[in-house]
Amino acid sequence: MQIGLLGKANVGKSTFFSAATETAVPIGNYPFTTIEPNVGVTYVRTMCACKHFSIVHQNPHCIDGIRLVPVKLIDVAGLVPGAHEGKGLGNKFLDDARQAEVLIHVVDIAGTTDIQGQPVPAGTHDPLEDVEFVESEFDLWFKQILDREWQKLLREITQKTATLTEGIARRFSGLGVKEFLVSEVLKESGLVTKKPAEWSDGDILSFVRILRKKTKPILIAANKADLCKDLSIVEKIKGHVVLCSAESELLLRKAVKANLIKYVPGDSCFEVQGNATPQQKQALELVRTVLGKIKTTGIQQALNHAVFETLKFITVYPVEDEAKLTNKDGVILPDARLLPLGSTARDLAATIHADLAKGFLHAVDVKTKQRIGADHILKDGDVIKIVSTMSRG
Repeated sequence: MQIGLLGKANVGKSTFFSAATETAVPIGNYPFTTIEPNVGVTYVRTMCACKHFSIVHQNPHCIDGIRLVPVKLIDVAGLVPGAHEGKGLGNKFLDDARQAEVLIHVVDIAGTTDIQGQPVPAGTHDPLEDVEFVESEFDLWFKQILDREWQKLLREITQKTATLTEGIARRFSGLGVKEFLVSEVLKESGLVTKKPAEWSDGDILSFVRILRKKTKPILIAANKADLCKDLSIVEKIKGHVVLCSAESELLLRKAVKANLIKYVPGDSCFEVQGNATPQQKQALELVRTVLGKIKTTGIQQALNHAVFETLKFITVYPVEDEAKLTNKDGVILPDARLLPLGSTARDLAATIHADLAKGFLHAVDVKTKQRIGADHILKDGDVIKIVSTMSRG
C-alpha cells in the first residue's frame, strides 16, 4: 500500500508529510525543496477488533480501541506546469508518482502561492488552476505513452498479433493496467465500437483521461483552509476534497511527543495534560481556533479517505490462536492487514506467506467461529485464523 503526496512548491506538502509520518524533512517556500522523494510510514485509522471482543490489550498501534494501520507515504518531488514535457523535475516526478496506488494532491486553498509556487497575497491566486494543471499533467503523460506506440499498435491489430485491449494493457503494464480495465474504459469512453484507426487525437485524450482516473485516482487535500477567506470555493472542485491544516497537525504531533496533550490523529479536539510554557499554550489555542473552523486538521481524514473510500480497502486481523486472539508469542491481535474489497481468505494467507496460501486447507472466522473456505470473501473487521499444511508443519 503506497500513497503518493504531490503538489507544487510552498503549499504545505512537506509539512503534511512531516505531520503524517512524524519524520523531519526539509520544509521551504521555494521550488524543489523536495528533490528526491521522501518515503515514510504513516497510518490509517479504524476501529480495532478488540472492541468486538470487549478486551483490553497492549499494542502500540491500538489506542483506546482505535487501530492505526501502517501504510507507506511517498512525498513526490516538486511539480511544475509542463512536467510531462520534462520541465522542472518532469519525468522523475511522474516516475516517482507511478509507484503510488492513490495520490493526495495538496492544494493551497487560500490562494497564497501562484502557479509556480511563489508567495502572493492571500486570495490572489485561483486554487482551481492548480487542481486542473496537475490532472492535466497526468492526463498528457498518459497520452504520451499511448501516442508513442499508437502506429505500432495499429500495425499489431492489423496483423492480428494483438487485440486493442492487449496492446493498450501492455503499453501501461508499468502502471498495473490489466486488460479487463482497458475494456471497462473503452465502454465508458464510448470507443468500444470505433475502429482504432479512426480514433482522433481527442478520442485518445478522452480514453487516457478515464484510464488515469481509474489507475491514479487523485484526492484533493485543501491545505491552509484556516487561512482561506471563502471556503465555498471547494464546492467548485470536482471529486472529493478534504479541508486541511498541515501546520496545525504538525504542531499537535510535536505536542503529543512532548507529553503536553492527549490527542489521537483524526480527533476533532485535544486535551492539555502537561506543563506548557506560555508560548506553547498560545500556539495550542491557535490550533483550537483552527479546529473550530474546519473541525479537524484533515490530515488523518485525507489518508483514511484515500485508502478506505477511494481504493475501497478493508482491514482484516489474522491470528494464530483463535481462542486467545494471539500469535505464537502471545501478542493479542498483533497484526492488521489492508486488503482490497473482494479479497478472499486465500488472499489474506498470501499476504502473510506464499507457502501459507499454497498449502491452504481452510480458515476460521473467529467472530462467528465458522470454518470458511479459500474463496470466502472477507469483510472489514474480520478476525481470521488460517489453517494450512505449512502452519501444521
